[in-house]
Amino acid sequence: MHITTKTQELATNALKALGFSGYEARVYLTLLRGGALTGYEVAKASGIPRANVYAVIEHLLQRGVVLPVDAAATARYAAVPPQELLRHLAAEQQRAVHTARSALRAFAARPVPEAVYNLKGEALLAAARQLIDGCRRRLLVAIQPAEAAALALPLQQARDRGVEITTLCLEACERECGGCQGDIRRLALAPASDGRWLLLVADQAQTLIAERGDGHGQALLTRQPLVVELAASYILQSLALALIGSELAGRFEGLLSAQTRQLLDRLYVSGGFLSYVKSLNGAGAG
Repeated sequence: MHITTKTQELATNALKALGFSGYEARVYLTLLRGGALTGYEVAKASGIPRANVYAVIEHLLQRGVVLPVDAAATARYAAVPPQELLRHLAAEQQRAVHTARSALRAFAARPVPEAVYNLKGEALLAAARQLIDGCRRRLLVAIQPAEAAALALPLQQARDRGVEITTLCLEACERECGGCQGDIRRLALAPASDGRWLLLVADQAQTLIAERGDGHGQALLTRQPLVVELAASYILQSLALALIGSELAGRFEGLLSAQTRQLLDRLYVSGGFLSYVKSLNGAGAG
């Protein structure tokens, strides 16, 4: 089977993300394609200098990623199948996490104030993915299409493992972009500026609040309870207001007293309260 350069690069990067060095990834993939090979054949096929290849093979042997093959004349080596490799690596990771949890427990014994982290650039999306990956029960999302596309995979994985996702599409997209997940509600809340908003609230315990634009981005990430509550309330109350407005439609006039209407119009000075509620659902002002 022909392996393209792009496929080779994707596989190499995937192995490096799992803890392989560049040479280790090349040796494993070479053996996976070539079957049982000698060290010389591995060096020739992978482009790794012979002076280095045997040390790499030895390290992979110790990890159980490569196995020796009985041969009459010369030592040969073979890669374990990918499914077995991934099971082995998953078990290694679980053991490492267990060890780290035990070792770090003492450091977390003293309560400290919850930090607020300021993030920029690529660190912003990396933190968003990490927050989604760590969510176990409920995830609140307010998002725009560019960020929905960038976070599509971790959002899908969260949904697949049973996380309840409520998504507020801030651009009220008429067609699904494919990135949003869960219970999706579309409201016209996108900022008028060039920046795009992204809010994530995981398990009512951690939040990321971000603004991104072309070539720039800034965010805060925190477990500070007040900030988490404010972010969750923005999403939930926006949804509640829009749903109530959609349900009651033109009946507000008969339901609201003149005094209440006046107070609400003072809060929503740009066009008044009813215009704001109608705008959430994409309707024109009345």
